[in-house]
Amino acid sequence: MVGREGQVDNDLFYACGLVEYIGRQTHNRRSAVISALGPERLKRIVDFADVLHCENIDAVAARFVDEAGIGEGSFDNVSCARYGVPSHWDMGKVYKRLAVGIMRERGLSAVDALAEAFRSPIAPLIDDYNGSFFYEAPANILTAHLTGVVE
Repeated sequence: MVGREGQVDNDLFYACGLVEYIGRQTHNRRSAVISALGPERLKRIVDFADVLHCENIDAVAARFVDEAGIGEGSFDNVSCARYGVPSHWDMGKVYKRLAVGIMRERGLSAVDALAEAFRSPIAPLIDDYNGSFFYEAPANILTAHLTGVVE
């Protein structure tokens, strides 16, 4: 382990932040970004996260948007927010924690856990910046995902 977290956790953090960033730039639900990128591109993002994070995120995002043919969507949770908007890195951390939990609980690969996190039935709650679900403890978010029950 280098730093406070392991390499896989750091790679997932970058990948989740990038997916969030692309979703905001293209006004797409993050699940749509995940689908458009597909498993091979997601794997490439995770595998090369330690290199990609050294590049300008606008350039990285534009490259993957062009490569995957991600078009303009109509989902804009940023402009709909009535309060402070968490950064793409803040939301990347929320989704990274969920993906790491899924990976450990279900024994999935990092890429499969990443995709499952963004496709979770609780993702709309996480993506609602007018709510507070994304502030919940990571264990509560993981439990809600695993059980389908939000308390």
